[in-house]
Amino acid sequence: MLSELLFPDVKETVADLEERFPLRDLKESARVTRFAPSPTGFLHIGGLFSALISKLNASTTNGVFMLRIEDTDKKREITDGVSEIIKGLNAFGVEIDEGVIGFEKEKGSYGPYQQSHRAEIYHTVAKALVEEGLAYPCFCSEDELTALREKQEQEGTTIKGYFGKWAKCRNLSFDEQKKLIEEGKPYTLRLRSPGSEDRRISFDDLIKGKIEMPENIQDVVLLKTDGIPTYHFAHAVDDHFMRTTHVIRGDEWISSVPLHIQLFKACGFKVPKFAHISPIMKEDNGGKRKLSKRKDPEASVSFYTQSGYPKESVIEYLLTIANSNFEDWRKANPKADLFSF
Repeated sequence: MLSELLFPDVKETVADLEERFPLRDLKESARVTRFAPSPTGFLHIGGLFSALISKLNASTTNGVFMLRIEDTDKKREITDGVSEIIKGLNAFGVEIDEGVIGFEKEKGSYGPYQQSHRAEIYHTVAKALVEEGLAYPCFCSEDELTALREKQEQEGTTIKGYFGKWAKCRNLSFDEQKKLIEEGKPYTLRLRSPGSEDRRISFDDLIKGKIEMPENIQDVVLLKTDGIPTYHFAHAVDDHFMRTTHVIRGDEWISSVPLHIQLFKACGFKVPKFAHISPIMKEDNGGKRKLSKRKDPEASVSFYTQSGYPKESVIEYLLTIANSNFEDWRKANPKADLFSF
């Protein structure tokens, strides 16, 4: 059996995980949100903006706001990256209900809250996908994948990537797979996408409204050769078992929604509601552009604390961006707590 060959040490089942991480005992209207940064640099003001909106969505509905650290990309991780994120949130009063609160410290019953500590959970779900025929090992080397892309360029294919006739390992027989695994050939684990070029999906974004896009047809990588999950796979597993109800993130992720919805459904998970927020912009030479980590010191939240800006003024500013009615609310409620808005 292929799943046993790939995951001989995985004994837990998805049903076991469902029991370990049960549905939360919350009112139906309560929202469970998360801020899920990678510890690859300073806390960006846009990250604080996203965390603030997520926090307010949870707190005003008597829900739960989590801090999850997505630290599977060890090559880009910086020293003390996690503590910088926590320090930045604390400096502006964005308190978490669950998640990472310090070095090797967490609170909450739905952890671990660092992806690097959740390998067994990802492998359990991956094994189930293999058993259901929805995932398979891919033995293509980087050179082979480069050659595939070059051939697609030469042929002028409209869609480029690993799918359909280009998915060389998709239809390998079990005997072929077994032989390559036993030979020690490196492999990734890919999704066997059920998508079609002829179909489109639509979803209701809580901010942007109804969005329609082509269905995902790519057999994306779920687990890398070292067994570490990709962001796309890990976040779907985490959001399900942490019982996230609302995913609030930057609108640069809209293009990934067809894949994310497909992953939730392939795993048998309920799809959360999505809300994609616009980036914080800066006026520049008569136009506007996104704040740059490299060019703009004010992109880092530490800029505001070091420059002496009161934390309340920064939060007030972000809330005026988040909701055009905030200023009127503030005039009517001059002494109200910021996080009760």
